[in-house]
Amino acid sequence: MAPSQTASRRAAPRSTSGLDRDRQAAPQVFERLRGMIISLELPPGSPLSRAALASRFGVSSTPIRDALMRLEEEGLVDVFPQYATVVSRVDIRLAQQAHFLRQAVELEIVRGLAIEHDKTLATELNMTIARQQQYAKDGDFEKFMAADNEFHSQLYAAADKQDIWTLVRSRSGHIDRLRRMHLPSPGKAQDIVRHHRLIAKAIDAGEPDEAQKHLRTHLSGTLSELTRIRSRYPEYLSN
Repeated sequence: MAPSQTASRRAAPRSTSGLDRDRQAAPQVFERLRGMIISLELPPGSPLSRAALASRFGVSSTPIRDALMRLEEEGLVDVFPQYATVVSRVDIRLAQQAHFLRQAVELEIVRGLAIEHDKTLATELNMTIARQQQYAKDGDFEKFMAADNEFHSQLYAAADKQDIWTLVRSRSGHIDRLRRMHLPSPGKAQDIVRHHRLIAKAIDAGEPDEAQKHLRTHLSGTLSELTRIRSRYPEYLSN
């Protein structure tokens, strides 16, 4: 078989819409739209036309409907039957609840990991932190946030709590949007990297109290700046 034919076959599963034809469309559409909402590419108030989305992703209306239903369950879109579907405003109450959940879970996770004192985990965390540092220097906020999620996901995986990470992530859409609004603030990205380094160092050193202290500071940063974020994005936040 000619090389060009081989390359063509290898490329075949990915459609012009960027979706993998070997996977179900609805979960892919959901992840793409969710990512666009969290990154503010689709800011609060953006209308979501089912027909336009179906055309954009090259799928029927069914995967679009299913994806929007999941986004509605997470509170990331508001559906007005027979009228419109729009990206929701950031609900501060839901953001605060997500912070409470995440802090309660992760404080226990980092404590346990520090007690276990796994050297392999520290190496993996520091590799992620190094990538995050580079993204901060490049000003690539989307890759920076992806690396931020990867860091925390590694903690859950090391503690064998991946299903809880899935749950926490599904509740974090509102606070993640606040974090994305806060991220461009001077010094914010570097603060996140510094906190991650301190958490990883405490875990590596077997210091559970220090790991918890640095995690608590890390997770509380955005909500402590809520007044400033609201002043910059008043139209994006609910009362």
